Amino acid sequence: MITCYVRYVIDPKKVDEFASYGRKWLPLIEKFGGKHHGYFLPSEGANNIALALFSFDSFAAYEQYRTDSMSDPECIEAYNFAEQTDCIISYERSFFKPML
Repeated sequence: MITCYVRYVIDPKKVDEFASYGRKWLPLIEKFGGKHHGYFLPSEGANNIALALFSFDSFAAYEQYRTDSMSDPECIEAYNFAEQTDCIISYERSFFKPML
């Protein structure tokens, strides 16, 4: 299993838009065989950092999701929503192997 950790820098005035973006992705990760562990929005501390965690059975399965999502209409709609609302300033991905 591989878990993707995504750290977003978001526009603090557009947390609601980012939350809408996240709600779009929750079922999409599942659609492609992954397990979404949720989005984490700013609360105390930094007002412009959000996180997402989701897992796939393997890095190969994650790569297949990345390839397939590029042509999926719902994924394209989610990407376009983030682009149109300009709620994401930047993001970085890291990958972890869970120890359960």
